Amino acid sequence: MKPVAIFRHLPIEGPGYFATFLDNNHIPWRLIKIDAGESPPTNIDEFSGLVFMGGPMSVNDPLPWLTTEVAAIQHFLQRDIPMIGHCLGGQLLAKALGAEVRTMAFQEVGWQRLQHTAQAANSPWLRHVPGEFELFQWHGDSFDLPPGAQHLLSNGWCQNQAFTWGDKVL
Repeated sequence: MKPVAIFRHLPIEGPGYFATFLDNNHIPWRLIKIDAGESPPTNIDEFSGLVFMGGPMSVNDPLPWLTTEVAAIQHFLQRDIPMIGHCLGGQLLAKALGAEVRTMAFQEVGWQRLQHTAQAANSPWLRHVPGEFELFQWHGDSFDLPPGAQHLLSNGWCQNQAFTWGDKVL
């Protein structure tokens, strides 16, 4: 089986439990340390999936590697490979798909209640998750939904919490 590529943007924002899940299921993975200057791979055919982790920065910050990573994701989207983005990773995917990412009026920090949206009713991603649940969050940016995206999660503080795009991007 091909490994999953996990893009890290800060040493303390690594794969965490996701790596444990992959290890427990005998799925190989490779950490790509963007924060240490490692470039995104140009050949993604060697990977079975791509994971974009979080970080305290905004996708709109003037960091050259952010532009490089968004361009790489746009290239990767032309391939039939699953992708998931968490926190900053969600911003990166949204921006690569043409959505605007903006600073919220305040930061959302701590345990927050999230609700399924109407579009989430048939989502295979959320069938096992209650319609309302608590999740720890720490972010100050939000994104518009990319064209063609399915809106999955929302709350009173931040309307767009999660989306899918096609059947390969979460």
